[in-house]
Amino acid sequence: MKEGIKRLLRILQVEFAMLWMLVVLLVVLYEYDVLPQGVFADDAQACYVMQATGILLTVGMIPLSLRMFSLSLTRYVRRLSLPDALVSYRRWSEVRLGMLLAPALFDMTVYYTTLDTTGLLCAGMVLLVSLFCVPGRTRLLKELDLEQNRPSNLD
Repeated sequence: MKEGIKRLLRILQVEFAMLWMLVVLLVVLYEYDVLPQGVFADDAQACYVMQATGILLTVGMIPLSLRMFSLSLTRYVRRLSLPDALVSYRRWSEVRLGMLLAPALFDMTVYYTTLDTTGLLCAGMVLLVSLFCVPGRTRLLKELDLEQNRPSNLD
């Protein structure tokens, strides 16, 4: 089981790094004019709709992603056997990261297409919240209730 936990942590860490790399890649594409900037800068209605959508997406997804993961742990994952719990933990972690990736990418797109800082602030909030989701061995053991009665083969 020690190898399963190590492998899961490696996968989750790569997926977390991919969240940040995708956002940075989008920024690089906009900064080097691969993607057009300021497309909706002159259209006040489009700016308003995109910014309002970005704000609502951010405000909705941040608490939903964090709370849904917590509820899935307490109601479902902790009751499974360890191999099944690891699979389920990975799936819920991926769902949580996906729920944070969508508003981050959308908000960065809003920032570059409207040239208004509202999208940048929302993307910053999402990326800041993603730091609460950094995968680690201690966190995994704590969230799966393996730390208080840790068998020696998990060390």
